[in-house]
Parts: sequence; C-alpha cells; structure tokens
Amino acid sequence: MTENTGPHTAGSEYAEPFLLAVLASGGLDAEYVRGERNTLYRRGENGEEVPVTDFVGGYGSLMLGHNHPEINAYAKELLDGGTPVHAQFSRHPYANDVAAALNRIVQRERGDDESYYAIFANSGAEANEAAMKHAELDRGLRLAALAEEIDGHITEVTVRVADGTAVLPAGSADSVEELAAEVRRRNEAQFARPPLFLVPEGGFHGKLAGSVQLTHNEGYRLPFRALAAQARFVPRDQPGALRKIVEEERAKVLDLTVEGGEVQLVERDFPLFTAFVLEPVLGEGGIHELTPAFAQEVQQVCAETGIPLVIDEIQTGMGRTGTFLAATRLGLKGDYYTLAKSLGGGIAKAAVMLVRRPLYRGQFELAHSSTFAKDSFSCLVALKVLELLEAGDGAVYRTAAERGERMLAMLRAVRDEFPEVVKDVRGRGLMVGLEFHDQSEAAAEPLRQVARSGFFGYFVAGHMLRAHRIRVFPTSSAVNTLRFEPSVYLTDEEIGRLETSLRDVCAIIRDTDGGSLAPVA
Repeated sequence: MTENTGPHTAGSEYAEPFLLAVLASGGLDAEYVRGERNTLYRRGENGEEVPVTDFVGGYGSLMLGHNHPEINAYAKELLDGGTPVHAQFSRHPYANDVAAALNRIVQRERGDDESYYAIFANSGAEANEAAMKHAELDRGLRLAALAEEIDGHITEVTVRVADGTAVLPAGSADSVEELAAEVRRRNEAQFARPPLFLVPEGGFHGKLAGSVQLTHNEGYRLPFRALAAQARFVPRDQPGALRKIVEEERAKVLDLTVEGGEVQLVERDFPLFTAFVLEPVLGEGGIHELTPAFAQEVQQVCAETGIPLVIDEIQTGMGRTGTFLAATRLGLKGDYYTLAKSLGGGIAKAAVMLVRRPLYRGQFELAHSSTFAKDSFSCLVALKVLELLEAGDGAVYRTAAERGERMLAMLRAVRDEFPEVVKDVRGRGLMVGLEFHDQSEAAAEPLRQVARSGFFGYFVAGHMLRAHRIRVFPTSSAVNTLRFEPSVYLTDEEIGRLETSLRDVCAIIRDTDGGSLAPVA
C-alpha cells in the first residue's frame, strides 16, 4: 500500500524533475494557488497570497483571463447538471453548434461563403496532427486515383497497339509491353517517395511525433526525425524562395496516351507536398508577423500547384491580434484552419481542425478519433467563449487591438530609451514580443555567462518575477525575445508595472555586470 503524504508528496520529485530544476535555476519555480484575470497568486513565506501580474497568459490560452466568472459559472452549471463527457460514438449537437458558429465567423472574416467541416481535438498540437493526417489521406487518395488512371491508360494503349489502331513512335521501345514496363518502373520509384510539408522558417506547430517535424527548431525536431514526414523550411525574407523550393522538389510521373494514332509518352504532375503549414504570426519563433508579400506568394503558389494551405491559428486566433483570425489582415485564406488554446476559455481542453468542404474526406472520421474530443463540456464551454468574443459586435476584438497598441507604445518607448539593449519590438494586438540584443560578447563576465547559458530570456524573466512580481517567458525558439500575451482585460496599471520591470532589466544589462539577473544559489 502506498502511503498518502497529503497534497504535496514528500521526498523526491517525480513530475518532470529535470524541467523543475531548469525552472529553479532561473528562479521561476513558483507555485501558484489562485488566478483571476491577469493575476496569479503565489503563496508567500507566511502563507499569505502574493499577487503576480501574468503576461504569459497560458501561452495565448487566456484571451479572457484566468477564471472568467461567466465561463466558470457556466462550467459549474454544466457539471452540476451532469453534462456527459464520455458519450462517444453518438450524436453531438453541441459540437455541431460550435462548428456552425465557427463557420459563420470564418465566413465573415474571409468575406465569402466557403464552408468547413470540423474535426475536434484536445490540444493545438493534436489539431495540427489532424490537419496533417487529413491532408495526407487526401493526397494518398489522389495518388491512388492517379495510379489507377495511368494503369487504365496503359491497358488501353496496349490493346490499341495490339489491334493495330495505334503504333509506337519511331525510336521508342521495341514493344508496347516493354514501354509499359518502363513506365511502371519509373512511376513506382516516384510513388515510393515520402511526402513533404512546407513551413516558414521559425515555425512552430507542436511537439507530437508528426507536428514536431513542422517545427523549425532543430533541438525539438531532429531527435525524432525518423518518426514522421519531413518539412522543407521556406525563408520568409527571400522573394521567390518558395517557388524555387517547389521547383526543386517538383515530381513527375509518366503516362501513355494516343494522339493521331501514335502512342505518346507524357509527364503528369505528382503531388509530393502534403500541405503548406503556417502561423500568421510566428509565436515560438520570436513573434514575427508574416509580411503581406510573403503571404501573397504562399497563397499564389499553393493555388497554382494544388498544395493545401493549413493556417495554424492556435496561438494567434480567437481575437488575440484584433481580428478573430490573424490571417484576416494578411488576406490569407486557408484550406484548413486549426484553433485551440483560448477556445477552451482557460478551463477546457478544446481544439478543432476545420477543413474546406470540397477537400473533405469523410472516411477520415473513422481513421482518426480522440477519446475526450467533441465532448459536451468542452464544446459548450467553447460556445460560451465564442458568444463572449462576438458580443457587442466584436467588442473584444476592438479592445484587443487598442490594448495591444497601448502595450506596443510602451515597449517602443523602452526600446528608444535603451537602444543598446533592446533590438526590436514587434507583434500585433495582444501578441507582442521584445527582443534583446545578443549579450554573449558583453564586456562583463557575469552578463556573458548568462547570455551564453542558452537561457538568457529565462534569467531575465526570473529577475522580473523576483523583483517586480511580473510573470513573462521568452519564446521557446528565440530565447532573447520576451513574449507578452495577456488577456483582453489588460489595464494601464498592469502595463505600467511591466514598463517599470523592463526599465529595471534594461538598466541592469546596460549599466551593471548583469550578475543580478541570475538567482542567488
């Protein structure tokens, strides 16, 4: 029998002990006991609650803040009413309501009547995996149809040569059987090629076996390279780079036709690319918004080549950048959209993959499933979230844009005061980043050590937490960039507290040896 040691197990750490040690090294191993709006509360030395202003926002999951009272009250009502969480393989009208609401919103933002079917999931990474799998299923079915069509043509040509209604061209194979065998041999090599995905450099789409291969950061991707389809990463600042990559990887298969009574060997396009997957604003890659020029090139190339476009709105969507979809401002229109994070209102694990109706493959619903997806609780909470976002003709979206501009203005003022410390400020709405100059060659040895540790942003975040009760984190693939993703209820006072903490950090980097950024052991 295992001894029950109460709410905190005594002795060794068993829950991700390495990560806990990393957090401790940066002074970030705080335990939070309560949250509301943009505030988390940690327990002080005497047991009192210590407020911490939270600019992490659940990595974009808290558009409506911690413990939104309407969402919590509704969740309690659902649970008290015994709403079924496990009623798989049955009718789910609440899921259909979420899908219908999302269709209305997406159609409004796209400015068309394109409709989407929905596959539900528990997390953003799972929604991305669903999009990857559906796109590959679609590609596989198109490949099968192409192979069947070519095989039919080969059979037809063989019959026509045999009955004398078609002849082989001069200088070709000695027999139609030999020509057919060569076509099949060369096509088999092409059909055996593994698929490829296209992703912008700096992209991040999760850490599951498939989605991690779409993540540009090699530290996350390369250890698992053998497990899933690979990606070609496209430079965002090189016009024409996408077209060049597509041309380099362009694949052809051979087909036989008859023209004017003569057999012709023709090339057919082979769909090697499963999809192009992108975030309108690169989150973990350092808060970089795609340029309109790059977005236009992606849209054009995908349309010309028939490559499906998957728009990952998991961190950028739900109004965070001032519109429900961050792709709206860029004019991007996806064949797929993935949504999660704030869709769950900060309490439910809700995610969805939307796929454009003409591309939809119904058999995917039997090939892909998830135990907790599409349940009553998460779907009804998601509906409440959408209701709150859309209320007042989208007042939340306008507030996000206004509050974001106020935060950006403050960050730009800090940059202008400390140009030797702050390299850039960027972002849109309530998804903003501040990038520090690389300090790995700083004159002061303590500052150089912090910068060369690979955890610079985490040490900065630790100082801001200890000294100012401000909670921030760097982006995972660009650790010199701090990310700020608070809720729409961000106040001027909270922005002021962030400003004070950043000015302190910048002064430490500029004026001292930087030793105070690392916690005292």
